[in-house]
Amino acid sequence: MAAESVKETTGTLFVVATPLGNLDDLTFRAVKCLKEVQLIACEDTRRTAKLLNHLGIKRPLISCFEHNERARIDELLDRIDRGESIALVSDAGTPTISDPGFPLVRAAHARGIRVSPIPGPSALVAALSVSGLPTDEFLFAGFLPRTASARRIRLQTLSEQRATLVFYESPHRVVDSLADMAAVLGDREAFLGRELTKRHEEMKRGSLCELARDLGSRVEVL
Repeated sequence: MAAESVKETTGTLFVVATPLGNLDDLTFRAVKCLKEVQLIACEDTRRTAKLLNHLGIKRPLISCFEHNERARIDELLDRIDRGESIALVSDAGTPTISDPGFPLVRAAHARGIRVSPIPGPSALVAALSVSGLPTDEFLFAGFLPRTASARRIRLQTLSEQRATLVFYESPHRVVDSLADMAAVLGDREAFLGRELTKRHEEMKRGSLCELARDLGSRVEVL
């Protein structure tokens, strides 16, 4: 495959990390970028509007989420080709990391459009950094399948991994997922973080079975 060259006459697609919860975690560079771009493509316009209102920033917003982002690609990249710069944000954390944005970023590279990261919050790195689990080598596996059978098959493919495994999970499935992890991976040491950087932040260490029992005993799981 031939190397992709970047056009010098277009605008830029900025991939901007936004706070997980605590708005003080937004970087100065991210604020500057959001003020200067011509358009902000966001997962949820209502969520991003609240962030911009907090910052006193007024910029046009356009939705770009799982169910419409492929239909938005040409529209957004055409605008960048005409010289506009666009910021891509998700509801929280870094876009494209188990969040919308990957098809847009990939298409931008294919068209020779400059893609520039504005780094900042990431839930997986935040959790890993305080987990007390080995961080010299880790594998981010994203969300596990919804059904138990598919979930166990996926876990089986990871069972020989020696690296620390990092998952995202829905509050409604986390107890079942922890139990499946223990059954397939063994009752290994684990860490669970939720609502990171927010008022009700919680972090727990223990074995997979211990975490599953603790969460399962609560009236409202997570």
